[in-house]
Parts: sequence; C-alpha cells; structure tokens
Amino acid sequence: MKLYYATGTCSLSPHIVAIEAGIALELERVDIRKIPRVTETGADYAQVNPNLYVPALALYDGTILLEGTAIVQYLADLAPDSGLAPPPGSLARVRLQSWLGFIATELHKAFSPWLFHPEYGTQAQDVARSRIAARLDHVERHLASGGPYLLGGTFTVADAYLYTILSWSDVARVDLESFPKVRALLASIGARPAVREAIDREATRQQA
Repeated sequence: MKLYYATGTCSLSPHIVAIEAGIALELERVDIRKIPRVTETGADYAQVNPNLYVPALALYDGTILLEGTAIVQYLADLAPDSGLAPPPGSLARVRLQSWLGFIATELHKAFSPWLFHPEYGTQAQDVARSRIAARLDHVERHLASGGPYLLGGTFTVADAYLYTILSWSDVARVDLESFPKVRALLASIGARPAVREAIDREATRQQA
C-alpha cells in the first residue's frame, strides 16, 4: 500500500497508525504548496485525489481511500490485535468514531485553514483560537474523568489524530497552558516509538 502524504499535515496520523499496527507502507510525498499538485515521482496528484489534499491511501488492487478518519480505521482493522480500534459494531467503536468526528470538525477545521492563512485576518483567527480553547476544555474534562487516552486506558487511532492536530499548536499560536491533561497526553503520545519513527521518516525524506 502507498500513503500519499505531506510533511506537517494531518497525513502524519495514518502514518503513525500504520507503524503502530506493523503495516508496511510505501510513502509518496505530495507538494501541497503549488497548483497543479505533483508528487515526488512527478505524478499529477489530482488523478489520485481530485480534492487535492492529503492523505490518500492506495491499496494493492488500485483502490484509493480518501479522508484520514476512514483511512486510520481501515488500517487499524487490518491489525485487530493492535487495539488501535475497537471491533466494528461495538459501542466502543461508536465512541471512537465520535471522537474522530469531533477532532475532524471541531479541532482540525478550526486550525486549518483559519490559523494558517494570515489573509483571513486577526479577527477570524482570534475566533478560531477561542473556539479551539472551548473544545479543548471538553477534551480536558473528559481526560480528567476517563483518561489517560480518549477511550480510557488504550491508545487508539483517535489519540494519533488528536496528537497530529494539536502538534500544530505552537506554530498556530494556540495556548495549551490551561489544559494539563491534554499536554500530558500529547507528551505521552509524542514519546511513543512509532510516533518518533513516523516523524523522523518524514523529516528524513523531506531533506532528501
């Protein structure tokens, strides 16, 4: 399988999940700074994902999977013993999907595009940061009562996604000081060998 990714984006999440699950992925970097978007092999990325964003996952039979929340669940289900996702059809799986939806809509889309495009203006960015803080308060309270991970005692794909999005906090000037449980979770995830491996791989390939 091949993961189309760009360094510093949400495609880090499925990369982490694949390593955690012991799934070998071929990587192909996409230059998301330019239109038309071209991969490192010179391919037209619009032929892979007409929406032009990452990640995309190419399966062995040529099928292309889009949307990070779907991709991480697919990868987790390939390695059910990894514990990265509860079994399909279980209530715990619904809770996982609830968190993935929350991160995607309430956090990811508040960070991007608003905090990465100064042309939107400071007022829009202040609103985005305020919204993020309110949503992080919800995460903080949840972790305080049911942590250390989003689904309790087990690291899942939702934690990988949350880590990926909140890793943008420094560059986006999102203050995490008021959220000690969130910061502790991020530190714990950031120390995981699979996370360090995914980040190092992407950094090494970026320099190549």
